[in-house]
Amino acid sequence: MKILNETQDKLLVNERNKLNDLRAVLTEFNASNEDIKILGDTIKQLDELFLLVVVGEFNSGKSAFINALLGDSYLEEGVTPTTTRINILHYGETTERIVVSENEHIITLPVEWLSEISIVDTPGTNAIIRSHEEITTLFVPQSDIVLFITSADRPFTESERQFLERIRDWGKKVVVVVNKIDILQDDKELEKVNNFIRDNANRLMGISPDIFPLSSRNALLSKQGKPEFWATSRFEALENFIHDTLDESGRLRLKLLNPLGVGAHLVQKYLEVITSRLELLKDDFDMISDVDSQLDLYQEDMKRDFNFRMADIENVLFEMEQRGDRYFDETFRLARVFDLLNKDRIQREFESQVVGDTPQLIDQKVNELIDWLVDSDLRQWQSVNDHLAERRLIHKDRIVGDHGIGSFNYERDRLIDAVGREAQRVVETYDKASESKAIAENAQIAVAASAALELGAVGLGTLVAILATTVAADVTGIILASFIAVLGLFIIPARRKMAKNELHEKISALREQLTDTLRNQLEKEIARSLQRINEAIAPYTRFVRAERGNLIETCDGLKRIQNDLERLKFEIEEL
Repeated sequence: MKILNETQDKLLVNERNKLNDLRAVLTEFNASNEDIKILGDTIKQLDELFLLVVVGEFNSGKSAFINALLGDSYLEEGVTPTTTRINILHYGETTERIVVSENEHIITLPVEWLSEISIVDTPGTNAIIRSHEEITTLFVPQSDIVLFITSADRPFTESERQFLERIRDWGKKVVVVVNKIDILQDDKELEKVNNFIRDNANRLMGISPDIFPLSSRNALLSKQGKPEFWATSRFEALENFIHDTLDESGRLRLKLLNPLGVGAHLVQKYLEVITSRLELLKDDFDMISDVDSQLDLYQEDMKRDFNFRMADIENVLFEMEQRGDRYFDETFRLARVFDLLNKDRIQREFESQVVGDTPQLIDQKVNELIDWLVDSDLRQWQSVNDHLAERRLIHKDRIVGDHGIGSFNYERDRLIDAVGREAQRVVETYDKASESKAIAENAQIAVAASAALELGAVGLGTLVAILATTVAADVTGIILASFIAVLGLFIIPARRKMAKNELHEKISALREQLTDTLRNQLEKEIARSLQRINEAIAPYTRFVRAERGNLIETCDGLKRIQNDLERLKFEIEEL
């Protein structure tokens, strides 16, 4: 490039910095290697010669056009795909071919026109070998201006239309060259072709591109010593356009504007990717919120239902208390005074008539409570598993818009599957018997510890029986002590009332002890269940929250760069 003045140099440095910022953001975002390379090549192009890229279908006359432009038959021509790679034409003292890679060669030619402008000859966009079109498409983002060659006998074909769409996305300046007009019969037919191309280009690209109908064959014949073909070639209009448009200042504007187009295209592309990901993550947040709500309701429902189930246990103790009152009313009578002095008999009657089957009933109720707890825990795991399965099914065929970019979908789907597999594993391997046994043992230990009893090979019902028997012993002991201490029978009503009160206090303490112990144990089991579920989904929820934060941060960074590129574009256009 020519030596730049201070303003131009400042713009160049600023543009390079902004594009490097964009490359850093896209690299951090794990953008596709292809896009990172395109951006890197675009940045490198800022310091290289002006690049004029010639594209079009094979047999549209691309090579013939370049030969006519340079004034001699430097490139091979033919009706079959003769260009099978990217050929970059540079100025050189001698003609030489340098192999850069399998798909890219550099050709140096002793043509003065190439001293400030390089020409790129590309494979046909509709070549039988699909790799030809791929390397052509990948090279277009590096161009400063695109000369699109179409043939007068088949202008604006479907493959050309599709290719122009891709060029449009990169924001390149496109000049349409209608080649082979020497095969048309008259100007009326030529005007028809021009109008057809202009209308379709306008509809496709939203602009009216510069269109140059010409005959590369006649132009080359004229430059090779047959000047009579020059006028009919109509080549002069294109050469004047290139001269006027690609003067020093024009080349500089295009040179600086084209990388901005590439940058703007990539910014918009990845903003759309981010928007798509955020939309999908919104559904993920909704799912997490649903699971959290389910767990909260599960906890509330369990505590509410527990109170109902504990009421059944309390009723068993209340009925025992009522039986005790009736027993004391029937036993504390003058007619049974001698029976009252027989402590063993009174205790056996008390255990039989008052305690009765209370331990078995409580054991049954507690087992029912434990079964309910285990079933509720299993149902909650099934609910989480069904929710995840439904979500995977809904989004199975959803197109996110990543187009294979990065590992977002892979990581997200992997975590959802992992949570789903864990939930399914728990559901499939849930052993109700072992779960119930573990909870019962924990409750047994808790009740024994709160009652300060030695824990042996006994069940919870047996522990309750021990406690109830202790009540019987305490009450009958009071009865006996009362009769030993007082010899008069007139105090029987007072002692009966005292025995009832003592029984009420003992049973109340037992009821409170059993209720509190079971409630604490239940809350521990609920907390354990919730913890297991939360631990299972934690990697997924952490990913969703972290990814959302990263996406918002990347989106903000891309929007800042987008604004900076817009400002730079305005300043460059004012040059």
